[in-house]
Amino acid sequence: MTTVNDTAQKTLATPKVSVLFPIYRTNEQYLKEAIESILSQTFTDFELLIIDDCPNDDREAIVKAYAAKDTRVIYHKNEHNEGISPTRNKLIDLARGEYLAVFDHDDISLPERFAKEVDFLDTHSDVGVVSCWFKCLVSGDIVKNPSDDATIKMVLMRGCPLHHPASMIRKSLLTQYHIRYEEQFSPAEDYALWCRLLPHTNFYNIPEVLFHYRDHEGNTSHLQAQKMEQATEKIRFWVKAENPYWYEQYLTKHHAIRTKINLFGLLTLMTIYKTPTETTYCLFTRWPLLKLKRNSYWTN
Repeated sequence: MTTVNDTAQKTLATPKVSVLFPIYRTNEQYLKEAIESILSQTFTDFELLIIDDCPNDDREAIVKAYAAKDTRVIYHKNEHNEGISPTRNKLIDLARGEYLAVFDHDDISLPERFAKEVDFLDTHSDVGVVSCWFKCLVSGDIVKNPSDDATIKMVLMRGCPLHHPASMIRKSLLTQYHIRYEEQFSPAEDYALWCRLLPHTNFYNIPEVLFHYRDHEGNTSHLQAQKMEQATEKIRFWVKAENPYWYEQYLTKHHAIRTKINLFGLLTLMTIYKTPTETTYCLFTRWPLLKLKRNSYWTN
């Protein structure tokens, strides 16, 4: 793995924040705008770790130009294409900061993002992940995910209420609980990460737009929509089973009708949960066996 500014990285004081920035055949103009949005942050105590996961079509010249001007920019290039989850994990292993600022190669962080996320984590020791509202650059829509921990955890039973590339994570949590991105769930590896962290920490979304998401047809959510939905279904299966309290809260919130099928009038053999959008058949009281969908009103 080739490196730019590796010597500088070793001599600099340990930064407060490590920015995790994977790139892959990134549009050159988008890449420049993304890097400049990081280097323009009002909070300056960070290292910008960039890994290019496309050895045959890299953007080395662009990144080197920024690294020559700013020693906080650290560039690596994978010798072979490894995929997004292994590359994200490599960035975590390289990171020296207390907090990990997640970022994607074609989005924009507004100048106050790091300052406000760092301040929140510094003053809320029970919170391990903080994100924010964001604006979609193409559609102009503003996405306002729920802020409070309880609602976020209920929504995690169904979908992802934390915008991944706008998030900041305590690295100590990932180290303590041996949590990393899981390739088997890519391209929904971010959703799986939040679900793994769910029992161990609290979450929060700053109710302010601090991030611009480039919702174009070339991003992962569009190109791999079917694969993402399949991975999401796998994650939903185990997150509900492993977090029965929050699944029960989610069902209650959405007015689920619960029917129990008992064996000999004593042991609950199966529980059927009905909501306005689906019917879920669970072994005993919480192990999902089958889910039948109707219409969907879930927007998160």
